[in-house]
Amino acid sequence: MAQVLYCLASALIAGLLVFMVMAVRLKNQKNQADREVARYKQMLTDRMELESEGVNKLKKENEDLRKANENLRITVQTYSQKPGRKELQRLNVYQTAVDRLIINSPGFGAAWQAALKESEEDFEKTYVGVQAFIKKLIPIKTDAQVISEIEDKKE
Repeated sequence: MAQVLYCLASALIAGLLVFMVMAVRLKNQKNQADREVARYKQMLTDRMELESEGVNKLKKENEDLRKANENLRITVQTYSQKPGRKELQRLNVYQTAVDRLIINSPGFGAAWQAALKESEEDFEKTYVGVQAFIKKLIPIKTDAQVISEIEDKKE
């Protein structure tokens, strides 16, 4: 019976030894898994901080661009309402129309250039000097008015 007890005790000791080895291995694996989880948490925290900074930076930039866009929209609206702006737009439309007429109508170009040159010379004369003062006080008939009166008399 003593032999059975020795056998049973040695089996129990061997079982405890195997249990202790397995417990140590399990503890090491658990510690390794905990370290890996901690590393992943740190990586996730770092990434979230970086992305948060990036998102905040993009939000700030987006807000700045919205403000700049609103300022530019107001500026454009203000410039379009300034005196003379409508006239400049109308002159641009007229210039485009004249360019098309010059291209599309064969006889119009030469007559237009001559009339334009005369008008520029008249403008230069009236822009500086006494003739400007006289024209402001006493409006005189232009060539266009004279031509229309001649055509009315012929009819």
